Order: sequence, then structure tokens, then C-alpha cells
Amino acid sequence: LKDIQFIRSICYDKREYARFDSNVGKFVGYTEFGVKNAERWNKDTSLIAALNAQREAVCLNNVGID
Repeated sequence: LKDIQFIRSICYDKREYARFDSNVGKFVGYTEFGVKNAERWNKDTSLIAALNAQREAVCLNNVGID
């Protein structure tokens, strides 16, 4: 169960500019715009906690389905 991860990709115009990865535990930016937003989002501890909880709520609850 440790290798299961929750990823939320944020895209604009078919290009991914930021991503939340539950293994990393924070947002990572891939463009200049994404880096600025990732820094802002990473300061919001309630957002990070909510996204980490999504791993448990979505991924771990459904692991037995497949």
C-alpha cells in the first residue's frame, strides 16, 4: 500500500504547469507560472492536508476493486 500515490495535475492549454504528488507531499511547478503557484499553494497547510487525505479516501479505499 505504500506504493500507491495520489496525483493531481493542473493543466492549462493542454500543458501541465503544476502537480500535487502525495509521495512528495507538496505541489511541484513545471513552468514559471506553475512554480509561483506551487509556492503559494504549499504555504496553505490545510490544502496540503486535504490533498493528502484524498489519497486515503480515494486511492486506499478502492485498491481492492481491481
